[in-house]
Order: sequence, then structure tokens, then C-alpha cells
Amino acid sequence: MAVLYITLVLSAYMFQERLIFFPSKMPMNHTFDFCQAYEEIFLTTADGAKLNAVKILQDSSKGVVIYFHGNSGNISHLNHVANLIDGKGYDAILIDYRTYGKSTGKMSEKALMEDAQLFYDHALKTYGQNDIILYGRSFGTGIASGLAAANRPKTLILESPFYSAIALGKHRFPILPIDWLSNFRFPSNEYVQQVKCPIYIFHGTDDAVIPYEQAQRLYETIPGDDKKLYTIKGGGHNYLQDYGIFNAGMNEIFD
Repeated sequence: MAVLYITLVLSAYMFQERLIFFPSKMPMNHTFDFCQAYEEIFLTTADGAKLNAVKILQDSSKGVVIYFHGNSGNISHLNHVANLIDGKGYDAILIDYRTYGKSTGKMSEKALMEDAQLFYDHALKTYGQNDIILYGRSFGTGIASGLAAANRPKTLILESPFYSAIALGKHRFPILPIDWLSNFRFPSNEYVQQVKCPIYIFHGTDDAVIPYEQAQRLYETIPGDDKKLYTIKGGGHNYLQDYGIFNAGMNEIFD
């Protein structure tokens, strides 16, 4: 029995990237079908990775939303996000992580955070910090929280966030020594304590991927009163945009 457990632990350590990330690749000549005018962005990192993003363009924008998606798919699946942000009068930068979509590179937590900063610095060439909104969903909330802590954006939006990647790992794999195993920690609970802008959290009570209580714990960790938790009763992990409270919350944030 001990041998089987040790084998399980070692396997989880060796293949943890496959347990966390579910990228969907696309050919470099893929043409996106967003309804809005857009341009593609390619940024090169210090280690030679090529990072792809799509920038949704307004004729006259109020600012920009930098969006970090979940741990599966790619930005070709984000038409609903583009529509939401476009409808609020903002430009949007939709980013594909390393190994996702047209992006290349070797995955690591350090690299993902440095990549996020690279896109933030790119946005600063066009927008002031007070014109930048950071928006993370699911896995992307860990990156968005860390980026907000390191900068001074206007707003941080977290949709279906975890308390930390370690806390989520312990929930999903309770028999494994996650603290020891994990190379991906994303301590959102620590990041939010350093964020200097308003933080808005959206989470469904019936989320079977990231429990609602993780959002509650994260919310309670945020110091001060410049925060709000939108509880979506009956909401799952996906399709929160189908709920009135989600759309009312977005109207409150953007308008």
C-alpha cells in the first residue's frame, strides 16, 4: 500500500502540469472570428517564448481590460468576453498563456507572472494605469491578482476565483501532500492584501470546480471596504453571464 501511495505521489509531482493545464493549440494562420475590429499582438519574452493576444478595438475607448482566461481552451473561445467588454466601451486584450492557442514557451509560475507583466507594460504604452482594468476568470484569477498587486490598475475583477492554488489543490486531491508537491502556488490570498484598487468577485454557489467558499475566504482576506462579492445563487463554474446579478454587477463596475 505504501509503495502504491509513493508511486501516486511521484506521478502527481512529475505530471502536475498535465493535471492543471488543458491548452488548446491552434495553427499560426488561424483567423479569429470576433465581431469587433481587432488586431493580433505577438510579444517575445526574455526566454524566447512567443506570446499571442487579441486586442479588441473601440473607435473611442474608455480604457482597456486585460483578460486572463481559465486553464482550458484558448482566446478563440472568448467571443462572449469580447462582446461584454466591447459593450462597456472598453478595448480588451485577450491573452493566451504559453502552450495555448498560438503562444509558445515552457510553462512555469514565474514565467506566467512575467508574461502577464509584459502585457501590462505593453498596455502602458497606450493607456495610463487608471485606464487599465484587470479581469481574471478561474485559473486566470491567480495571475490577475498577482499582477494587480505588483501594479496600480483601476480595478480588479475576479470571476470564480480560488483562495490559492494550494488551497484548491488540497480540495481536489485531499490525499496528496499538495504543499510539498506543487510547483504552481498562485497565492491569491496574499496578493489581494497588497492590491490598492477596488476588487470585485463573482462566484456561483453551485460551482463544482472551485467551491464558493474559496471565494468567500478570499473576499474576507481583502483588507478595507473597497471590495464587493457578487453571490450568484445556483450558478456553476461556467455561464455566469446568464445570470442577472452578474450583468448587474458588471454594469455597476463599468458604468
